[in-house]
Amino acid sequence: MNKRILLTLFVGLAGLTNLSAQKTAKLPVNKTAVLSSVDEHTSELIDLSDKIWEAAEIALKENVSAKALADYAEAQGFTVERGVAEMPTAFIASYGSGKPIIGIMGEYDALPGLSQKAVPEKSPLIDGAGGHGCGHNLFGPGSLGAAVAIKELIEQGKLKGTVRFYGTPAEEAIGGKIYMARAGLFDDLDACFDWHPDAENKASTQSSQAMIEVTVEFFGQAAHAAADPWNGRSALDGVEAFVNGLNMFREHMKPSVRIHYIIEKGGEAPNIVPDYARVGLYVRDATRKGMMEVYERVQQIGEGAALVAGVTNKMTITSGYHEQLPNIAGANVLYKNMQLVGPISYTPEELEFAKGIQRSVKMEEKGLDGSIGGIDPTAEFPTGGSTDVADISWITPEISLVATTAPIGTPWHSWAVVACGGMSIGHKGMAFAAKSLALTMVDLFENESIRKAMRDEFLEKRGDYVYKAILPDGPPPVK
Repeated sequence: MNKRILLTLFVGLAGLTNLSAQKTAKLPVNKTAVLSSVDEHTSELIDLSDKIWEAAEIALKENVSAKALADYAEAQGFTVERGVAEMPTAFIASYGSGKPIIGIMGEYDALPGLSQKAVPEKSPLIDGAGGHGCGHNLFGPGSLGAAVAIKELIEQGKLKGTVRFYGTPAEEAIGGKIYMARAGLFDDLDACFDWHPDAENKASTQSSQAMIEVTVEFFGQAAHAAADPWNGRSALDGVEAFVNGLNMFREHMKPSVRIHYIIEKGGEAPNIVPDYARVGLYVRDATRKGMMEVYERVQQIGEGAALVAGVTNKMTITSGYHEQLPNIAGANVLYKNMQLVGPISYTPEELEFAKGIQRSVKMEEKGLDGSIGGIDPTAEFPTGGSTDVADISWITPEISLVATTAPIGTPWHSWAVVACGGMSIGHKGMAFAAKSLALTMVDLFENESIRKAMRDEFLEKRGDYVYKAILPDGPPPVK
């Protein structure tokens, strides 16, 4: 029997969080009901999470994962619309009618090359296969667990309105939510929720980085690299001039800017002057406006590189992400509910598992942080990358949670996150998220003044900007 099974059996399905009977007795009836619902469905949510963890399907290939979540939603009484926004693995599960309409999002795509067993040292499950290095196997089931709890209250007539679960694929690649946003699928929401695996529990008040994904192509003339190189024009020379120009540009970037690239294609063989070469490029900044200003300079560098090499070039934006609009009014409500759920407690075996991971990645053995973090002031220069959740925050008020599913200091997008997502450490974070989100959704359904405060803040921050997805024309790149 492997360590993952042993740890799951050890913790069982009880004690996933420290919510005491005394606290529960003082809660309003609807809040007590959603906590009971999550507890009742926890074993099913763990089974869903483990199925998605084992499938580990990368962006737009999440056939098993999307079907598992959609089938479960359907079995719980939701009406499910599959294949929305021209993506076979995108779906919407709805229950109820009328206003308010509260949405919650779930992701389930894995990352390539991160296959890992649920053990505290690097050990691929399948060499070269994908792995959930961002914990998305937990994200989808946790959000769906919260949606199910709300659905049950609507079904019983204790809440009025509509709950909607969005199955959102391809966050790690094209930004599936952006295609769903372009299709208008979030336009009628009163508010929306998401959560993300992390190494701490917090109601998020931070923005994210705006980003565009760009394909940079250079076109030259092939020739024999020894016999007649003068007849050739090297596309690879164009790439080299381009990336050198980018790196010279770094000295003059604002602290908020990030640029990173890989050379995706550099030629076929050393004795052929390459007639085609390609770079994959990300440009980020704290704001969409700043990002586009940087991109204009990047375009000029591309044009100059093409002149240097005597070739032509083409830049194509393949996807673009807005920066997130944090909603402090919503975060404050979420924070209070996280305190009701209480900190996550861990067994000695789980703490040793966490320290084993920290030893493996040569980090200080600090274990796990299951405490409830406070509300942070928003940072001028957001760090931590970009997310397609941010696009939704320009359409409707959006509440974000992060929950502990991995040890302190764990490198993200790594085997270490995969290992924790496949055992009880990840399962506990998922249950904590489901409970915290369900409690907060109850508040939004019951209290129009909370929804109004969130909407007022959203409208003030959005200003007169009308959301427009930063995407190329045409359907998603589903193959």
